[in-house]
Amino acid sequence: MIRTTLTQGLQSGEARAVSKTNDLLRRIADALESLAPAGAGDKADWLGAPAYVWDSTARQVAAIEAPGIDLLRGIDKQKASVMANIGRLAAGLPAHDMLLWGSRGMGKSAVVRSAVRHAQDLGGNIALVQVATDALPTLSRLFGGLGDIERNFCVFIDDLGFADGDSVGPRHLRSWLDGGVEARPANVRLAVTSNRRAIIARHSAEQDDPINPRDAVDDNLALADRFGLSLGFHACTQDDYLAILRGYAEEYGLDLDEHEALEWSKRRGARSGRTAWHFITELAGRAGKPLG
Repeated sequence: MIRTTLTQGLQSGEARAVSKTNDLLRRIADALESLAPAGAGDKADWLGAPAYVWDSTARQVAAIEAPGIDLLRGIDKQKASVMANIGRLAAGLPAHDMLLWGSRGMGKSAVVRSAVRHAQDLGGNIALVQVATDALPTLSRLFGGLGDIERNFCVFIDDLGFADGDSVGPRHLRSWLDGGVEARPANVRLAVTSNRRAIIARHSAEQDDPINPRDAVDDNLALADRFGLSLGFHACTQDDYLAILRGYAEEYGLDLDEHEALEWSKRRGARSGRTAWHFITELAGRAGKPLG
């Protein structure tokens, strides 16, 4: 009798211990699930939005914020090339990866967004996917998800640059562009903006290498050469700057004082599309008129 009671007690204690362990495991699992980023395990709906942000997971964007394509002035040749290339991609035709490089504020980013939105307005089967710079290591996973989707994608990396001594990032980018094992699928093309044509920073010491002064420079430029379409954006002339302003002023019904607009650019030390937009914002604010 005593032995039976002891045996039952031991079995009951073991059952309680197992129950406590299971309860602890359940609480740990619940805690880990609550810490996971929202949607991290969900399959993105790559057909449901005009644009997405990729920061290692996909987030839908309801609308592409961009000026109308006709408002982008002073970059006519670059705009025509980007629109033609995006149009081919939207139609499922062969298209280039694009590198847009040059002066700040001259519409490199805006023309990509505007061209994709314009292609969508024309019925093109395309979406924009903007990639956060710190999410570059996860691009291969993004490409893996996009390859099976019946849609074309412009994967947009804005203001790309690599830190000194970073050899891994440029090597991955070469692989994505040039048919390596991690290359982007046929329905995906990259659009990259950078202040530098070579993307990678270059230093005067590279020119002084006594062994072969061209090696480092050629290696850096080799990355840019992998883009099928490379377009330079340069600081605009006074005439271009005023043409940009006139287009915005006409679009939004604003009175434009060109002398004041030129003074505005002088105080900021630059004539650019961005400077022009800031002045238009000032005029609209004074006039009490909304933009957009």
